[in-house]
Amino acid sequence: MNFALYRELLAIRPIRRLLLVGMVARIPHSAAGVLLTLHIVLTLGQGYAAAGAAAAVMTIGIALGAPWRGRRVDTVGLRTALIPSVISETVIWSVVPHVSYPWLLPLVFVGGLLTLPIFSVVRQSLGVLAEGDQRRTAFALDAITTEVVFMIGPAAGAVVATSGFTVAGLTVVGVATSLSGLFLMWFNPPTRSEGLTVECAEDEQHAAEVAVVSTAPAHLQEAAAELAHAGAAGRAVEGGRRERLAGGFSWFTATVAALFAVAAGAGMVLSGTDVGIVAALETGGHQSEIGIVFVFWCAASVVGGLVYGAMHRPIPPVILLLGMAALTLPMAFAHDTWTLAFISLLPGLLCAPVLSAASEKVADLVSEERRGEAMGWYGSALTAGVALGSPLAGIFIDVMGPSGGFVSVGAAGVLLCLVGLALQQRRRRAAA
Repeated sequence: MNFALYRELLAIRPIRRLLLVGMVARIPHSAAGVLLTLHIVLTLGQGYAAAGAAAAVMTIGIALGAPWRGRRVDTVGLRTALIPSVISETVIWSVVPHVSYPWLLPLVFVGGLLTLPIFSVVRQSLGVLAEGDQRRTAFALDAITTEVVFMIGPAAGAVVATSGFTVAGLTVVGVATSLSGLFLMWFNPPTRSEGLTVECAEDEQHAAEVAVVSTAPAHLQEAAAELAHAGAAGRAVEGGRRERLAGGFSWFTATVAALFAVAAGAGMVLSGTDVGIVAALETGGHQSEIGIVFVFWCAASVVGGLVYGAMHRPIPPVILLLGMAALTLPMAFAHDTWTLAFISLLPGLLCAPVLSAASEKVADLVSEERRGEAMGWYGSALTAGVALGSPLAGIFIDVMGPSGGFVSVGAAGVLLCLVGLALQQRRRRAAA
């Protein structure tokens, strides 16, 4: 492992700024789910089933809109593609708090459809700004900042909602997201290599000089030769890749489909674990201690992301997901808050690595001309998994008790990975 990769990466100003903007822009929408749920329950007087239905409608909108939003970034550029999101975020989330429940459902669907595509844009731009081992470190940092966001956003949303300010809170979510979109348009991070600015090139050159100076003099000529060879090979591979993946859905290979399955599996395990934690603590009368478990869980993910981002070699995403799903199963045996918190460290360590490894692989496999669309579909797969995991865990919780939530998604994740590995082995034998 080489933790100096983080210093070298953050020395590149556009990457540093992109990660910061991405983190700030995600906070409003990370609070929106909790605010919307508690607005429906507390302000509109509906039940949790109605709140769950609204969340599902919004999730469907996000899943349907993500590929289209990503494709628009590919075809018309970032600034033009973000205009509908910047307008709709303020308009829709300013209206949602003032309508009845039947009108709320179509509004949150449209809001999901036109949501600011911050996740896919950040990943797409990181795929351009970072290369080689830097790309792994960049995606790991993105996953880490996402974990930090989900430590802050939902907690802030819960505080605002329980204080009786759900109307103001939802309005602020829309306005803040639109402002984030405007700042992203002004910043305009590159989504293709030819979009790199002189500033980007200078910062990359500076980071490269720092890396070279830090190496031993005896290795300078060898490193220069390797860089020249890698550059020539990279240009040849990229040219061939563009020809192979140009047009249509030719980028959607079996390997990319497997990565989308991993993303869906990760979303399923994470959302099911989320529901299982809440159910376990509410059943024991410790709902006020839910935050303790979530802090341990998310902090472990941050540590895991830091370690994975410093590694020299990637780990297949399916192996990481298999480990995370298998380590979720022991959470079913926890009977108090602190035991659950400490056991959650095990699967938590693999959360950020799973997501960063899958994102990195998609960026490697799909050409820049279609990468925005591919990242949109990747986001849809992750969202679909999240939408599946919550009800799956809920059904087993009703039948088996709180432990059923962890068992159901953990076992389903393990089964998905074993099937994927078996199919992968079969393809290799057929190719041989």
